[in-house]
Amino acid sequence: MNKPLLCSLFAAFVMAVPAGAQNLNPQEKNNIIRALGPFTQGIRAGRIAIDTTIVNGDSLKIFLNDALQNVPIRQDNAVAITSTIRSLLPADLAGKMLQILVDGHDLFSLIPNFYRAKGQRRPAFHNTATTPLVTRSDRPYTPQNGLDGRHIAMWHSHGKYFEFGLNRWEWQRARLFESVEDKFTQSFVLPYLIPMLENAGAYVMTPRERDTSPYEVVVDNDGQMALSPYTEHNGVHAWQQGEGAGFAYTRSHYENFENPFTEGTYRRATTVRKAAQASTATWTPKIPHERSYAVYVSYKTVEGSTTDAHYTVCHKGVQTHFTVNQTMGGGTWIYLGTFNFGTGEDNYVTLSNLSRDAGKIVTADAVRFGGGMGNIARSVSGDSTYVYTKGNTRSLGGRPRNDYQPAITTYPMISGYPRFLEGARYYMQWAGIPDSIYSPTHGRNDYTDDYRNRGLWVNYIAGGSRACPDVKGLNIPIALSFAFHSDAGTVKGDSIIGNLGIYQTSMYGGRFADGTSRDANRDLCDLVQSSITHDLRLQVEPKWTRRGMWDQRYFEAWTPRVPAMLLELMSHENFADMRYGLDPRFRFITSRAIYKGILRFLSSEYGYDYVVQPLPVDHFSAVFNKKNEVELSWAPVADSLETTAMPDRYIVYKRIGNGDFDNGTVVKKNCFSCTIPSDVVVSFKVTALNRGGESFPSEVLSVGLNSQATTRPVLVINGFDRLSAPDDFVSSDDAEAGFLADNDNGVAYQELISYVGKMKEFRRAIPWTNDDAAGFGDSYGDCEKMVIAGNTFDYPALHGSSILKAGYSFCSISRSALTTFEGKAPQALKPLTGEAGQGAFAAVDLILGKEKQSKFGRPGLHPLAFKTFDEPMQQFLTAYCKAGGAVFVSGSYVGTDLWQNPLNYPSTNPYAGYFKQNAKIDQDFARNILKYQWREDRASNTGRVVYVASPLPGNNTIVRYYNVPNEDSYVVESPDAIDPADPSAYTIMRYPENNMSAGVCFGGNATDRWRTCVLGFPFESLRSEKIRDNMMKRVLTYLMEK
Repeated sequence: MNKPLLCSLFAAFVMAVPAGAQNLNPQEKNNIIRALGPFTQGIRAGRIAIDTTIVNGDSLKIFLNDALQNVPIRQDNAVAITSTIRSLLPADLAGKMLQILVDGHDLFSLIPNFYRAKGQRRPAFHNTATTPLVTRSDRPYTPQNGLDGRHIAMWHSHGKYFEFGLNRWEWQRARLFESVEDKFTQSFVLPYLIPMLENAGAYVMTPRERDTSPYEVVVDNDGQMALSPYTEHNGVHAWQQGEGAGFAYTRSHYENFENPFTEGTYRRATTVRKAAQASTATWTPKIPHERSYAVYVSYKTVEGSTTDAHYTVCHKGVQTHFTVNQTMGGGTWIYLGTFNFGTGEDNYVTLSNLSRDAGKIVTADAVRFGGGMGNIARSVSGDSTYVYTKGNTRSLGGRPRNDYQPAITTYPMISGYPRFLEGARYYMQWAGIPDSIYSPTHGRNDYTDDYRNRGLWVNYIAGGSRACPDVKGLNIPIALSFAFHSDAGTVKGDSIIGNLGIYQTSMYGGRFADGTSRDANRDLCDLVQSSITHDLRLQVEPKWTRRGMWDQRYFEAWTPRVPAMLLELMSHENFADMRYGLDPRFRFITSRAIYKGILRFLSSEYGYDYVVQPLPVDHFSAVFNKKNEVELSWAPVADSLETTAMPDRYIVYKRIGNGDFDNGTVVKKNCFSCTIPSDVVVSFKVTALNRGGESFPSEVLSVGLNSQATTRPVLVINGFDRLSAPDDFVSSDDAEAGFLADNDNGVAYQELISYVGKMKEFRRAIPWTNDDAAGFGDSYGDCEKMVIAGNTFDYPALHGSSILKAGYSFCSISRSALTTFEGKAPQALKPLTGEAGQGAFAAVDLILGKEKQSKFGRPGLHPLAFKTFDEPMQQFLTAYCKAGGAVFVSGSYVGTDLWQNPLNYPSTNPYAGYFKQNAKIDQDFARNILKYQWREDRASNTGRVVYVASPLPGNNTIVRYYNVPNEDSYVVESPDAIDPADPSAYTIMRYPENNMSAGVCFGGNATDRWRTCVLGFPFESLRSEKIRDNMMKRVLTYLMEK
């Protein structure tokens, strides 16, 4: 990458010094200030001011205030600023050597190292180890130009805390716009930002629980409340009890400063080099619910600890291998990864004393599966009164009660919330962090503890490394610290509050422990802020506001002794910000921008060329090319903002039945073939790969070969690819606005973790008076403990399982596979049209879920996305039906999206012309091809449908679908009522509370020789496997009749 040369002083500006030089007069200062104004354009930077000027011989120093600190300084604008000022100097000063200082910093010193030539860079902060803390041994790639070997400390704002003044657990911010800052920032960091950093090779540590699972199993050598079995096998060197304390799970909850890592024992063994001599320890959890669980290990760091402790995680029979450097990180939970676990015996973790270096020490302590529920109990003294600590952060403890305040009996209280929702102070206690770190107030003010302890935690986990050589800690070589917050502030209309970065340079004498400058903090802040602003203005909102960069003493910015910044991404109080903030697409784009900013910073600090990990692939298909051989094909996606992000390889992951995905197969081309076993669902997902790391995965496609099938396979099309924010509205006079959870609460990626409850205050004029009375945007809290299912992108497997049981084989494709890539249809998809398609597939099962045309943020700015029946889909289904096909369609908006999409009201909306142009074509397609017509949206709120007398076999059976928030399926808030649109079409199901038609079948007529079955609710939202299997068999039996 070419970078301009940095010059802090320019020889061209050095001229002879005239006699009688004078300081600037007020008019000259004003001229300069006005001329510098354009340099802050596009940034909320404040007004530039000249604080003072100093003339000393042949030099002139002009001291500006901190306004330009908010501006990203590069070589070009630094030169332009210097030239602008020089051009306005009086003649007696114009020839002097000019230096411009911004808040005491030389203007050119504000240029980040990333934009300097290598010879002009300031010495960089380095904190490395020969062997990283955790290495996944069977990862099939090494991201050499990503973040391989880097250790990052990161967290997401606040969390639930115990408020002494009210004797209750509460959020640290108000419930607003269906969320609360304590949860909102998690929805960026946990599903997006941390995985992106990990896919680039980084190891990320957090002071808050990262696993959203409310379930937890602890397995430990000390037993007690850890009820699952721990076993040992002894080889040449047997396991022995170690010296000193280890972990023990001794109580259901922990109070005051009780530390589970000091209440038990640990095991140790001497390492060997031969597998036949090895000893092993095994932790076998009794999994309560089949789902994903994070796996954490713990151990003791001792003299002579091994750098390659070999752990194996067996998850649903798949083995994934790790090495852990036990010379660091002992005495806390060390995250290995998140895996799907079943309830059988093929789910366990083993540790071996096998090592490349014999004679070292490997230690074994507890292993934890899942995030669990909070187990730290807090209480006030019944003999004291307390002020509200959130408003009195310096308050330290209670005051004695007087004669009119009788003593009360109090009991320790746990939060009752999943641990991932609690503040860092509580997770740190469960993780064995010293109380001097997690409670600087020594237990007297949890609110203050929580914002002060996160920076202290960084120094503790880095203690003993190059960053903190004088601190007793975990010796982990942390490369940087990143605090992710959202901010306050509100304005009317579409104005955006925007992003603010905070850093600090002067603490610790302005130097890190290795002597390098803390100006690196500004570099990090600048690169992240610039990346966010650049990407959001190009991809999301051209009017996105960049607020600037503050060099201020915020605890999370100044306390860490590594490069650090605090990001205030946007305002959680501002409706215009939150229309974007609640959208998963915005969260992905923003998180990718932050990841790229961090990557650029670390690549410049550690001296290598960066490569950005690719975007996820699309045009994915999985179809049979022989009886038992499946052919996968897909297409790479170019990143218009980053030329380095193109893939050069791919990884294909496979899952057999209800197992977990394997560790992947690397392929060079965008296709892959393999044979599959019969009578079981086989699923695939694909990631793109380059030297910067691995992309997010594709959707999951599945195939199944029924050994008894006598017909062609069923083609499953995953047409449900929607990710969006909740429906929203703004009144014509802008007096009211908000989100409409009851209509459509949007679609989250994988799971919804930011939701507290639906919005209840829509009047803009209502002010905040208290966090319990938050004014405009105030929301209920009835769902705030829940992790709600979103779009898993894994529905072909669910449909396919029922298809297999009905006696048919199946294959699947993505919606995007119906469109061409670079002008060509994928080879495997050429038979998907007309008679060739009808000849290839016995039926088509189109999954539409909650697919619905949806906007992105400000109305009219972006084209609508996620149409149920877009042009390629209509063309394919029309050709397939006219060739005599059979089609099964299910989705919430099969009618509403074509007849009365909420965005088509009122008629003056920016999409009115689009809907008007397409209405006839769309509705004619539904009536004439699929043979149904729309009757009503939001047709039911009970989640029940009943079979009625019709050509479809069976009647009078009531079935239920998910219509309320839950962890198993996305929510169907607004199912459609649809009616037959042909004399040969029939209602097959009704909503029992109003008898509206919930489904329609068509068996053909004199001219239209095809069959269809359309449901106004999603098939995959049915509440039980048995119900789905029964319905699929009924539908396919009807569609296949001749």
